[in-house]
Parts: sequence; C-alpha cells; structure tokens
Amino acid sequence: MLTKENPAHAAPDEATTVSGAEAVILSLLAEKTDTIFGYPGGAIMPVYDALYDYAGQVNHILVRHEQGAIHAAQGYARVSGKVGVCLATSGPGATNLITGLADAKADSTPVVCITGQVASGLLGTDAFQEADVISITSAVTKWNIQVTQAADIPAAISKAFYLAQSGRPGPVLIDITKDAQFAKVPFRYEKCEQVAYYTPKPPLDQQAAEQAAALINRSRKPLILAGQGVHLAGAHAELLALAAKADIPVATTLLGLSAIPSEHPLYVGLLGMHGNYAPNIKTNEADLIIAVGMRFDDRVTGRTDTYAKQASIIHIDLDPAEINKIIKADVALVADAREALAALARLVKESEHQAWLQEFRACMDQEYEKVVRHDLFPVDNRILTMGEVLRMVNELAEEDSMLVTDVGQHQMVASRYFNFRSLNSNLTSGGLGTMGFALPAAIGAKAGRPGAQVIAVIGDGGFQMNIQELGTMMQTGLAVKVIILNNNFLGMVRQWQQLFFEKRYSSVEMDNPDFVKIAEGYGISARKVEQRAELADTLRAVLSSPHAEVLEVVVGREDNVFPMIPTGACVSEVRLE
Repeated sequence: MLTKENPAHAAPDEATTVSGAEAVILSLLAEKTDTIFGYPGGAIMPVYDALYDYAGQVNHILVRHEQGAIHAAQGYARVSGKVGVCLATSGPGATNLITGLADAKADSTPVVCITGQVASGLLGTDAFQEADVISITSAVTKWNIQVTQAADIPAAISKAFYLAQSGRPGPVLIDITKDAQFAKVPFRYEKCEQVAYYTPKPPLDQQAAEQAAALINRSRKPLILAGQGVHLAGAHAELLALAAKADIPVATTLLGLSAIPSEHPLYVGLLGMHGNYAPNIKTNEADLIIAVGMRFDDRVTGRTDTYAKQASIIHIDLDPAEINKIIKADVALVADAREALAALARLVKESEHQAWLQEFRACMDQEYEKVVRHDLFPVDNRILTMGEVLRMVNELAEEDSMLVTDVGQHQMVASRYFNFRSLNSNLTSGGLGTMGFALPAAIGAKAGRPGAQVIAVIGDGGFQMNIQELGTMMQTGLAVKVIILNNNFLGMVRQWQQLFFEKRYSSVEMDNPDFVKIAEGYGISARKVEQRAELADTLRAVLSSPHAEVLEVVVGREDNVFPMIPTGACVSEVRLE
C-alpha cells in the first residue's frame, strides 16, 4: 500500500476518489518511479500541488530549462535501466522538450514526458500558452496521447511506461488538460502487459540462427559491430561469450562504446567518421560482418555503394524496420540481442583468427604513430591537447567512472581515448548530435547511479547551450565533474571549414565568458588550467573532490581530430592526417 509522506494520509484504494493530478503521482509511484525531472508552470500546477504531499517517496529535481529536464531524464534512463520521467507545462514548456524527444527517439532512450495543457474547453482557441503538442511531437515520439478525462490518466500512464521500455525503447508523451487534473476520479491502476498489434520482442528464428552460425563457422575474417542495442538488451556477457568462443574482433559504434572493455584483447576500436583506423579499414576487408543492435548509420558506413561489398552480413536487431533499410542482410535475426547472441554462442564452433587480429594490430600501430602518440604525448610544450587531458583522466579516474560527452571535437577525442573499464559507462548524444546534451545528462546520470563517478567532458560551445543547469547541480549537490575543453572555437565546424572550405572560418570563433566566475557564481568550485605543469595536480584535485567541480582546460585552438572519413568517401578512404 502506498503512503504519503504524511502517515495520516493513506494512499487511496479503488473506492477512494482522488484528483486527476494525484492520479498522475500515484500512477508514477505504481511504476516505481523514484526520480522526476521537471519545471512547473500554470497548466501543470495541479500535478505539482499533488506532488507536494509525496515528497518523501519521489525525488523531484528542479531543472533550469525544460530541455535540461528531458536530457537529464535521458541520462538517468541510460545508466539506471529505468524509465526517465519529466514534467513540463503547456505551450513553451512543452515545446522546449522537442529537441530532447528527438534525441531520445534517435538513440532509443525510454523517457515518459508528462505535459500540462489548457482546459479541454479551450483547446483549439489559441488560448494562453496553448500549443498543439500532440501534432508537434508525433514525429519525435514512439507514442503520444492527449488526456481530457481524469479517469483515463492511470491507463495512459501505464501504457506509456510499457511502450517506452518494451521492444525498441523510446520516448512517449502524455498531454493532460488542466480540467482533467482537477477532476475527481476513483483510483485504480493496472499494469499494461500488452498492446494490440504490437510485438515488442519477436521470437528468435532458430533456422536463421543456424544459418548465421554456419556463416560464422566458415568465416576467416569475421568482424562484430556492436551498437547501442547491446546495452539496451543487457547483452554484454553474451557478446563477450560469442566473441571469445569464435575469436572474433569487436568494434563498436559511438553508442556501443563500453559494450566491451576498452582493454579487452578482442576490442579493435571505434567505428565511424572519426573512429579508429583499424575497424574502418578492415570493414572493407572482412568476409563477414556481424552487426548487433546497430543501424548502419551514415557516420558508420560512409558511401553505402562501396560498404563491405566483399562481406556476408548478419544483422541482429529488435526493430524489423532497421533490417535491409541501409545495408542488405544475408541473414537477419529480428530478435532481442541478448537472446540472439546467446543462441549464436551455443551454435558456433571454437575458432581462432590470430592472423586476422594481427592485421588489426598492425593498423593500430600505424594509427598510434601517425595520430595517437601526438595526441597523447604532444611535442609542443606550449599547447595542451584534448588527447593528453583524456590520458590523464584515465590515470586518475575511478574504476567505475562514466564518461558523458557533448557533441563536437571533444566528443570524438574523449570517445577514442577514454578507458571504458566498466560496462555501459558511455553516455552521449549519437543519432541527433545534440549540443547542450552533456551537462543535464550528466546530472541525470549521477542521480541514476549516485555511487559512480560521473565525468562530463564538454566543449566551450556545447557547455553554453545549457550552462544554466549549473543551477541544478548547485541545488541538488550532485557531484558531477565537468571538464570544459576550451579552444574558443566551434571546433568541429572549424575543422571542416579548414579542410573543405579553404579555411573560410565563418561564424565559428567564440568569445567566451569567464567560466570559472560563472561556476563560482553558482556556488560550484571551479578552476582553470592553461599550462601543462598545472594539469595533473589540478585534475587530481577535481576528480578526488567529493563535491561538484568545474575544470576549464585551454587547449589548442586549431587542433584537428583524426582519423577522419570525409563526407562522400568510403570507410577504406579514412585519413590519418
């Protein structure tokens, strides 16, 4: 039986009437929601009033902008395995969620957003702070619904949670009119167990699994491409079991990072435009590609007409819409990644591919000499590099540390060089590439996994897009470590302008504020490093502090990120310089 913080108020049974607003809170508690991110306003105020009585049972984190709420909910969901929940008011409050909804849709993140709406009698009248949220969000949600009757609230929330976290996860939105929040209703909650015409987990096709295993057993140059689906399915052990038994090198997509520890002998690096040299080059030399929970994004494939034409393709994905969408599969396993990988691990024979793995190591040696050594151990003693900052972070970070990155050059550098020692320890915006993601997402990640060290690496451009969430860090006391890699440029755009637009640097140079003073204004300890001699001790102090910290590191203004696959090129045309 649920009880409010005040023991005199027992939670209602089916014979007790409650307001629609209280039905929202009771429904969330029935779904075991323990954290909500949100920002109050007029149309959602009844829900916030009901929340007041349940403060002891659910933690509400007051963000400074609704975009911060949904990114924080994403961070919470990605690291906790639970559904992220956020609240917003109507009109601008609801529309401020759109970027986060699109981001969550692209990256398959389970989020439930509840928005207030004007009274049902005012719908369609252009009332104050009215927006057609259902129409606006239909393209960026897995499901959405507008509720105008209090009696429909529990069922809508139950269905929302079921859809958000089942099958291929994604964001859902419930828009509730203000009169529905005020109306009284007998409270009854039933967990949603199924939805008509929706099959969240198709059964594994055993015959297809046997065909895939036969391809693996015949292969001489197999390569596993592991994506976000490995994390979503909790298939880390099964991935490692298959790779180890058949001695198959494993590369990851950006969102697949930390599906396998960085130092595992079968891990061969990051795929994609700014990924590692070896997996990109060897994609077009492999005789078999085993794609697990990844969608052959254009950042991974480059030119599709030249992508892995010599290879057979096994594609494992829960979403049938991804099969044959971009790259044709020879064998498709439309199934849960954990179930599919476990079946393959049972079916394949023990193999060894040491000569093939040695080819990867030779490519790694080339990349080290051309790129990595200069990034991590620069010879120019005057200018710090992003790579050497990450090298030092690896030396000082805790074993269970999580990396949260924004979008840009720093994202690629950090993703390449951070040592992912614990599984599911990478959090970034992949499909949408949302600048401003990292700071609120790191707050959500720390709320979702409070015992882990959360390190947010952010560029000076992205940091300013949601800089106001320092206020959320201040108020919650969540000990996020923020490292700003400041080159006073929108670095990735500048790199492209340098390489492909004849150095016509159009609107990319940043005149930045004093980040240290801003952080200190929020009551957060902050430091700035410009000299190499200061970096180690300062970084040690930041990472060992029990409190939130902001560290600004001034890095080379015009450093570029390599390797790089130019737009329109194929993966085998990856450049090391």
